Amino acid sequence: MLFGKLTFDALPFYSPIAAGGAAVIVLGGAGVVGLITWLRAWPYLWREWFTTTDHKKIGMMYVILALVMLLRGFVDALMMRAQQAIAMNAEGYLTPDHFQQVFSSHGTIMIFFMGMPFLFGIMNYIVPLQLGARDVAFPLLNAIGLWLTAAGAALVMASLVIGVFSTGGWTGYPPYTELSYSPTVGVDYWIMALLVSGIGTTLSAINFIVTIYKMRAPGMKLMQMPLFCWTALCSSLLVIFAIPGLTVAGGLLALDRYLGMHFFTNDGGGNVMNYANIFWIFGHPEVYILILPAFGIFSTVIPTFSQKKLFGYNVLVYATMCIAVLSFTVWLHHFFTMGADANVNAFFGIMTMVIAVPTGVKVYDWILTMYRGRLRFDTPMLWSIAFIVTFVIGGMTGVILSIPPLDYVFHNTLFLIAHFHNMLVPGMLFGLFAGYAYWFPKATGFRLDERWGRRAFVFWVVGFYLAFMPLYVLGFMGAARRMAYYDQPEWQIYFVVAAVGAFSVLLGIGCQVIQLVVSIRNRKGTMDLAGDPWGGQTLEWSTSSPPPEYNFAVLPQVSELDAFQVAKEAGRPYVWPTHYEPIEVPRNTALGPIFGGLAFVLGFAVVWHIWWLAAFGIAGVIATIIARSFAAETTRIISSEEIMATELRWHADVRAKQEANS
Repeated sequence: MLFGKLTFDALPFYSPIAAGGAAVIVLGGAGVVGLITWLRAWPYLWREWFTTTDHKKIGMMYVILALVMLLRGFVDALMMRAQQAIAMNAEGYLTPDHFQQVFSSHGTIMIFFMGMPFLFGIMNYIVPLQLGARDVAFPLLNAIGLWLTAAGAALVMASLVIGVFSTGGWTGYPPYTELSYSPTVGVDYWIMALLVSGIGTTLSAINFIVTIYKMRAPGMKLMQMPLFCWTALCSSLLVIFAIPGLTVAGGLLALDRYLGMHFFTNDGGGNVMNYANIFWIFGHPEVYILILPAFGIFSTVIPTFSQKKLFGYNVLVYATMCIAVLSFTVWLHHFFTMGADANVNAFFGIMTMVIAVPTGVKVYDWILTMYRGRLRFDTPMLWSIAFIVTFVIGGMTGVILSIPPLDYVFHNTLFLIAHFHNMLVPGMLFGLFAGYAYWFPKATGFRLDERWGRRAFVFWVVGFYLAFMPLYVLGFMGAARRMAYYDQPEWQIYFVVAAVGAFSVLLGIGCQVIQLVVSIRNRKGTMDLAGDPWGGQTLEWSTSSPPPEYNFAVLPQVSELDAFQVAKEAGRPYVWPTHYEPIEVPRNTALGPIFGGLAFVLGFAVVWHIWWLAAFGIAGVIATIIARSFAAETTRIISSEEIMATELRWHADVRAKQEANS
């Protein structure tokens, strides 16, 4: 057939809720396209953003993608909490199948298409600046990684409108995700989205590793890098070694579904537990892929707002590397219930306890950094303090689950869901929010509105505790996870409190949206083009805000940790030469959007068995690579005159700020 399995039955008319969600996606997308068209902004967006190879703009687009997917993923969370609040001895408003789609898409989106793009966006923007570099090692690869990630996110969004999403959870366990149990296209959407985005993530990780090893400022040794660069390096190394596990698990599951193989079907000669092992060899390092960069953000924010040097820098570096290595030794604690030998369970239980040690060392270092400091409680610092308190609670519940007999009892209850969120929400999301608030003035030249930021913080933190602390209690009471409805009346009050917490988080998100609007409207009052609004310690604050395309007119010379702080203490924070050299930068290219578009087409075609379209997608990728190989001019030169004019404007801003503060 010309359109494979795609028919009008793929439209989401199986549920009014699903149809409404699809309508919101379609109308929202159409509204954005219409607004851009009305503003005649397409040429500008294509020229300045979509085809850019500037790591800073790519980082901002990653963050924008992450914030959009945060809204989408949180809607799923709100739907689940509302369903469970009213589903005592009742069916609620979601069917069981639709409820399974909702929790599957929630986990998939929040981990792969919100958390990963958010952290890669901040890493993209900040790491080269902190290293004193002019760009990443492979700018084109950077753009392709962004657009492949966007293509994966687009496949998830497409499942809302055409077809259904997976009902197999974010982990995709067989046999439930095998064709005999999930004959719809939902699992295929899940597989294709993760495979496509996984390629983009791997390319980005390779880029960061090479950038950190080869493009540090003259004189900067590894042990003089900011902690955020260390955590970005370790996270990128984890991606290189962990993502292949996800690729293999998803690829073999796809072969089972598409070619009738039996890698994970026990009755066909396969072994379903192989999937769990392969997936979680990726899955637990993935937790630290998400959390380690947030640790780096806290290690940047806390010293700045404590107005002290970071306590125990060397220890924090070694602890970060220990966590990265140990993250590959604990994966089996995700399925103690599989019935492994007692010695095997004991080993992985002990290793789960051991990995808590370097994490605890970090917490003490952050506390000791604050000790006897001159603390400023701006929004980034508030997120950091909330993280420490909340993350420690989650860590203690993790130690409980590291004991195999206790895990056997709690594994399929809401206690585990509470623990998982108690680690990732403060450990990842609070860190990303702290980084977003801290580096927002670096990217835009003006600070976020502090009042609305504090309101968002309060609603988020209160909402988090209301939403997830009751789940610990429900876990003790035996409430299983993934329940669409239940018949125990004593559970309902806890589900209602959790729903109230989810609505509090919704208010927090609303405050963040208002904060952005208010900040843009009142930006003249919080403008700081000089580049150092917080009294930062690292090199990103030694250039203008936002930085020029080339980052640094003259590469900084580094001989100590926290080079910018050292220069400020020596009374020479800025080096202003009288002569500038031309700088070579990469040209813009359409290769990123083309690759992203072709990846989406290929993934969509494979989902729906439209094989001629899949062949077109593959041919398009090959043709694009060949065409790129003939490109003769891939860079351009920024003249010394243009650089001097840009630098002189920044010098004037710096002098104006110094005069205002004197």
